[in-house]
Parts: sequence; C-alpha cells; structure tokens
Amino acid sequence: MSNPWIAIGALAVVALAIPITMMVVSSLLRPSVPEQGKTATYESGEVPTGSSQRIKFNIQYYMVALLFVVFDIETVLIFPWTVIYRDAVSAVGMTKALLPMVVFIGVLAVGLGWAWRNGAVKWVRSPRASKGANTYEQ
Repeated sequence: MSNPWIAIGALAVVALAIPITMMVVSSLLRPSVPEQGKTATYESGEVPTGSSQRIKFNIQYYMVALLFVVFDIETVLIFPWTVIYRDAVSAVGMTKALLPMVVFIGVLAVGLGWAWRNGAVKWVRSPRASKGANTYEQ
C-alpha cells in the first residue's frame, strides 16, 4: 500500500524544481548588457520630472477601483444564482431560494451606503487639477 503523501511531496518537488530550473537556465543564457537606460525610472513612456516623493496621489482612484472590484464580484456571484433560481424555487421553496441572495445584496447595500456616507464615492478635485484646467481655458 502506497502512502499518498509521497505523491504530494513529489508534486511539490516538481512544482518547485521546474520554475527554479527555468530561472537558473535563463540567467545563464541571457546576455548581460548593462546600460543607463535599463536602470532609469520608466513612467509610461514619459520622461520623469521631479521626485516621486512630492507627488500626492488622490485616494479616490483606489477607492473607486476597490468598489468596482466588489460590485464586479457581486455580479459574478449573482449570475449563477439567477440561472438556477427557477429550479431552486421548485425544489426548496421561494423563501429558502430567495433569502440568501436578499441577505447578500443587503450586506452589499449596507457597505455601499457606508462608503457613500464616508465620502468614498465623492470625487474631489485636487488643487493641481484645478490649476491645470484653468491654463487650458485661457
């Protein structure tokens, strides 16, 4: 009788050995051509100006992205439920089929209300953006 942990251990060894071997072979075969351009900061094709320590990013970008991810995942979770809803109602009844989804959407609504109340979805223009807008209007 074979021990199943041997197979799991062998799989773990292979899972570690393949990427490590690929990295070692790649480091041995690649050309090494150090240049100043390779160590420079890359900012989407633009020449970086100033220090990155002075730039303050608006937190709203991240808040909107997080809210998008939350509600995108909500859509992914609701879609399969809508597909099986009719079968679930006939199998277990309307209350047992509907209640978990109502609770789920209720929790999300409370979370959105909390985010709204705390200003997570309120977009605030930064002073730099306001200055930049005035220069284009002239």
